[in-house]
This record gives sequence, C-alpha cells and structure tokens, in this order.
Amino acid sequence: MYRFLLTPRWLGGTALAVAAVAVCVWLGSWQLGRFEDRVTTHQETKQSLTASGEARPIDALLSPASPQVTTETVGRPVSVTGSYDTEHQLIVPNRVLDGKQGYYVLTPLRTADGHAVAVVRGWAAGSPSGAAEPAPTGPVTVTGRLQANESVGSNGAVAGGLPAGQLGMINRASLLNVLEYDGWYDGWVAADQVPAGLTAVPTVQPQGGDGLTLRAFQNLGYTLEWFVFAGFVIFMWFRLVRREAEAEQDRALGLDPVLD
Repeated sequence: MYRFLLTPRWLGGTALAVAAVAVCVWLGSWQLGRFEDRVTTHQETKQSLTASGEARPIDALLSPASPQVTTETVGRPVSVTGSYDTEHQLIVPNRVLDGKQGYYVLTPLRTADGHAVAVVRGWAAGSPSGAAEPAPTGPVTVTGRLQANESVGSNGAVAGGLPAGQLGMINRASLLNVLEYDGWYDGWVAADQVPAGLTAVPTVQPQGGDGLTLRAFQNLGYTLEWFVFAGFVIFMWFRLVRREAEAEQDRALGLDPVLD
C-alpha cells in the first residue's frame, strides 16, 4: 500500500519535507538560544547589581558617551561630591515602600561644575505635613544607588497638579521645569545614609519590568512559531501519505471513479 513512497515524486516530496523540518527546528533552536542568552545576561546583571561593590563616581557611569541610566546601570553604587541646595528641597508624594504610602525627600546636589544630581535622601511614611529635615550644608560626598527616570504611572508618579515644593515625577524634564541649573544628570540617586526618621529607598526598577527586555520574549515567541511550523509540516506530510494510501487502496479494490 505504501510502495508509492518509493516513487520519485514522493521521494522528492519527503526530502523537501525533511529539509523544511530541519530548517524550522534549527531556526527555533537558534531563537531559543538567543532567549537563553538574554536571560543569562539579565541574571548576571542582576547579580552584579545586588552584589556589594565599591561606589564609583557618577561620571564613570553617566559619561558624555553614555549619559542615560540604562537597565545595566540601574542600582549600581555611585558617589557624587558637591553641596546640597537646601533652599530648593522637594517632596515627592505618593511613593509606596513595603506596602505603606509615603513620600520621598529630594534635595538637589550641585557639583563643582554647576551640574545637579537629584538625591533622594530617604522615604517617610504618611502624608507630607511639614518641612522635612534640612540637608547638611557645605561640601559632602553622597554614596547611593543610581535610579532610572520615573514616568507617569510608575510608583505613583504624576505629571503635575501638585502644590509648590512638591514634585510629581523624578526625571530630568520635570526637574528642569522646577530648577534651571546648568544641567541635570540623568536619573536620580537614592542615598544609602539617611537622616533620622527617614528610610533608605531600595532600587526601583524602571516601568515595564526589571530589565528583561521585550526582545527576549520576542525570541521566545519566534521559537514557538518555528517549532509549530515544523509540526505543521510533519502533520501535512502524514495527512498526504494517508490520503494517497487510501487512494491506492481504493484503486486496488476497483473503486476508482469512472470518468466520462
């Protein structure tokens, strides 16, 4: 019944199907490898961020060649030297920590070249009811963890509509609207050493996840697609073989349709 598989037509079709399955499996495996590589890189980055390390100067991470905070630099320990602008301390309300509602205390720190760094000196529970503890005067060196710019909807961030002295969203554009310094460093720094009554802010992951990019999940989706294609080719081959076998059986029984 299956002798037709040895005919040139079926041998060629079977070879083509095998080649198509092999290509689909190879492409699916390649996409899966890309996904695994991205996951491994992501895990290594997270481990490097959580591991204790010496703080590096902020200019070493935010240089003219790479001025923006990325998923690779979020959470890295940094140090910055300058003087707090105590007259322009800001409150950042509606920030949640350990399930409790509270606010950040943000004080700009001016560096020697006139640039500014947004330093969150800590978090306090409740609603802002008065002036937060003022920052120290004179030159200081602050160590903390580099954080990414906030965007609307991330951890209570809002675009505006707050009283004077409050900031709805920590990012360079919002800070420039409030204080026109020579320039702001990208992102912000969560200080490790905080005043009494405040709690140190942990690393805040950027909106949209913890750095495992959409491209990684696209690779996983492509993996599934290629394996599905391979399965479809196998399914269609078996279906055609079955149909041809049934036709051969009908011909053997003399059940071929009579053509006028």
